[in-house]
Amino acid sequence: MKIISEFSLWVILPLAIFALAISIFFYRKTDWLKTASNWKKFFLIGLRSISIFLVLILLLGLTFQFSNTKEEKPIFLVLIDNSLSMKNYKDSTELSQQVTSFINSLRVKHGDSFDYDIITCGSSVGNETYNFSDKKSNLEAGFSHINSQYYNRNIGGIAFISDGNFNEGSSPIYAAEKISLTPIFSLAVGDTTPKRDQMIKHVSVNDVAFLSNDFPVEVDISSFQFQGKSAQVSIYQNEKKLASQAVSYGSERSDYKQVKFLIPATKIGFQRYTVEISPLDGEYTLRNNKKAFYVEIMDTRSKVVILSHAPHPDISAIKNALETNDKLEVVVKTFSSWDKNLDKVDLVIIHEPGVNYSNNIHSLISNKGIPQLFIIGPNSSTTALNSLSLGVSFENTNQTDDIQGQLNNSFNSFELTDGIKTAIDFFPPLKSKFGGIKTGGNAETLVFQRIGQVVKQEPLIFFKQQKQNRNGFIFGEGIWRWKLNEYLRSGSHDNVNELISKISNYLMVKQEGMGLRVTLNKRFTTDESIIFNASFYNASLESIVSPRVGLTLTDQSGKKYESQFGVNGNGYKLDYGRLAAGQYNWEASCVFNGKTYRKTGNFLVEEIDLEKTETIANHQLLKQLSNQSNGKFYALKDYENFVEELNKRDDIVVLTREELSFKDLIHLIPLLILLAVFFATEWFVRRWSGSY
Repeated sequence: MKIISEFSLWVILPLAIFALAISIFFYRKTDWLKTASNWKKFFLIGLRSISIFLVLILLLGLTFQFSNTKEEKPIFLVLIDNSLSMKNYKDSTELSQQVTSFINSLRVKHGDSFDYDIITCGSSVGNETYNFSDKKSNLEAGFSHINSQYYNRNIGGIAFISDGNFNEGSSPIYAAEKISLTPIFSLAVGDTTPKRDQMIKHVSVNDVAFLSNDFPVEVDISSFQFQGKSAQVSIYQNEKKLASQAVSYGSERSDYKQVKFLIPATKIGFQRYTVEISPLDGEYTLRNNKKAFYVEIMDTRSKVVILSHAPHPDISAIKNALETNDKLEVVVKTFSSWDKNLDKVDLVIIHEPGVNYSNNIHSLISNKGIPQLFIIGPNSSTTALNSLSLGVSFENTNQTDDIQGQLNNSFNSFELTDGIKTAIDFFPPLKSKFGGIKTGGNAETLVFQRIGQVVKQEPLIFFKQQKQNRNGFIFGEGIWRWKLNEYLRSGSHDNVNELISKISNYLMVKQEGMGLRVTLNKRFTTDESIIFNASFYNASLESIVSPRVGLTLTDQSGKKYESQFGVNGNGYKLDYGRLAAGQYNWEASCVFNGKTYRKTGNFLVEEIDLEKTETIANHQLLKQLSNQSNGKFYALKDYENFVEELNKRDDIVVLTREELSFKDLIHLIPLLILLAVFFATEWFVRRWSGSY
C-alpha cells in the first residue's frame, strides 16, 4: 500500500500539534472540568484532538494506492480447419482420431502449464465440435476471430490444423500477422503430391436465360498425367443428354481445357443441369467429375425504350449500362422513326425532350402507366416540359450551366454502394440549362446540384410521383463523360452502370396498392438461412399486422410444410433456417375483412461443392504462417514430436501483471464512522457531566 498526497506527509506532525493545541485551548477555561478527575480531562481533550486531527487529515485529500499482483497462465489455442476438403486425402479416415489424440496429449503433458481453447473455422467460426463437414473454407476468419476475441491476452501459441486450402476470404497470412508475438505451429493434413486426376474446375453460365433461346455454358477442365488421353464432356437435364463434346489432353503432364456449349431453354422456371466428364482409368477420385448448375428460364424480360431527336453519346452510355442486365431489352429510337408501339414496355427514357416531344406523346405514355426518365439538357424545350402535367416547372432560359452532383445522404428509397457514393464526387459536370427548378412537395432527390464547393438545394437527379406514375429527371446531359472519367479513375464502368441501372429499376418497380407483399431472394446456398419478410397494407396504404399470415412451402418432391409468420415491427418475418439443395415453391396467404390475399413464388437452394475439387494440400501456406511467427511446421501425424518440443520453448511463459487500485481516504466509510463515534462520545461525556 502507498499513500499519495499533493502535500508532503511531514505536514501531518504540525497538524497533530495544531489539533492538540486547539483542544487544550477549548477546555482551558471550562469551570466544571477543573473539578473533574484527571482521566476525564485527558479523555475529553484526547477525543477532541483526535477528531480535529482526523478532519484535518481528510481535508488533505490523501489517496491510498493498492497493488495486486496476478499471474496469467498462457492460453494455448487449437485452431482447426473444419472444412470438407480435410477429408479429401488418403489419411482422412484417421483424421478425427489424430486430432483428438493430439488434443488429449497436449492436455496431459502441458495441462498444468497452459489454459486451452479449441476453435473451428470453415463456413463460420466457433467453438464447435470438429466434424470436417463445412462446405466453405475461410481460414482468414479464424485468425481474425483470435485477434479480436483474445486481444491483449497471454496467447502462448496457436496450433493450426489444416490442409492450407481456402476458397473464401483473403489469405490467412495477413490476418495472422496482426496476432503479434504469438508463434503459430502448423500441423499439416493431406498430401502435396499432384494426383493423376481430371476435374471440372468451374462452370460459367448466366443465372437467367429466356425461353426458346440458346444460352452459353463454358466448362473449365484440368487434368494431370493424362497425356494423349481423351474424355467425353456431357451436359444432362433429368438424365437426358442435351449435348456432348470430346476433349483431348495434350502431351504436357498438366493440361487445361475449356469446352463451350449452347443449350436450348425449353422450360420455364429454375432448371437443373449437370456437367459430367467420362471417367478414365487410374483417376484418383471421381467426386470432381460431376458438377451441377441451375439456370432460371424466363419467358419475358423488361423492355426499355430510349427516345431522342438525334443520336447522342449519352444514349450509347445509357444503353450499354442497361444491357449489363440480362433481364432488360433495350430499344433505341428517334422520335421520327418511333412507331409509338408501347406493347410490353416498362420504361421510356426521353433524351433532350424538345419540340418533337409533344403533349400527345406524353399522354400516350403516361395513360398506359409507363414511367419515364427525362434527360434534360441545353437543347431541351422547357416550354414543352412546363406544359405537361409532370408536377415540375423549369425556368425558361437560353443560358447554360455546368453542374456537378452532391449525393443526398437522406435518400433511402434504394441503396447505393460505397463505390457509387464515392464516384459521384468525382463525376465531371453535366451541361444543363441555367435556372431554377420547382419540384413541389413530394419529390425525392437523389443528387443535389453542386457548383464548385457550393451545394444548392435544387436537384440534379430526382424522382416525382404524379398520380399513378413515377417519373425520373436528370438535369443535364453528359453522362458519357461520367463513364470516361470513371474508367480513367477506377479502370471500369461499374459504378456508372450500377447507378443508371438502379435509377431505371426504381422507376420500373410496380406500384402496389392494398394487400399482402412478400420479399425473398431467388437464390440461396445450403449454408444460408431462408428468411421471408412480409407486410400487409390496408386501403389507406397503412402497414398493419392484425391479419395472421401463413406460409406453405413445397419442396421438389411435392412435400408441403406449413408455417406461420411472426410479427416483426410493422411487418412480418419468418426464418426457415437452412434447407437442403433443391427447388422450392411457396404460397403466403392471409384473410382480411373476409377477403383472402395470396402471394406465390419460388426460390432455389444450391449445393456448395467448392471443397470437392481440392485434392492437393497447400503446405507452403502453412510453412509461411509458421516461419513469419517464429513457430514451426509439423505433419499432423507427427504431433507427438511437437508436444515434446513444446517444453523447449522459452517464449511461452506465465505473465505477471500488477493491478493498481486507488481509494480516497475520505471515501473510507469505517473512518467516517469512527470520526462520528469520537464526536458523539465527547458530546455524551460533556452532557453527562452537566456541560453543553
